[in-house]
Amino acid sequence: MRGMGNMQQMMKQMQKMQKKMQEAQEQLGEEKIEGTAGGGMVSVVVSGHKEVLEVKLDEDVVDPEDVETLQDLLVIAINDALEKVDKLTEQRLGQFTKGMNIPGLF
Repeated sequence: MRGMGNMQQMMKQMQKMQKKMQEAQEQLGEEKIEGTAGGGMVSVVVSGHKEVLEVKLDEDVVDPEDVETLQDLLVIAINDALEKVDKLTEQRLGQFTKGMNIPGLF
């Protein structure tokens, strides 16, 4: 019956780890990450859960004659912010998944 004690201990550790991971994910959602483009003329703020929270545009970048540049800068700023979220997610949650191969976890 010694194996049962080990199994219960392992289950408790898994539950504790799962709770810590859940807390880390919730904290990540409260983070605000900024992505920029055009030397800061375009700024996009996203949450750690990849929700766009804010878009800021410098007046000089709003040119009715050149909407394409503004569109490009928005795409760059959004991708910059999302890339930063991915790095932050890896920093915060990577500790829980190291050595574990759980497909579909993220």
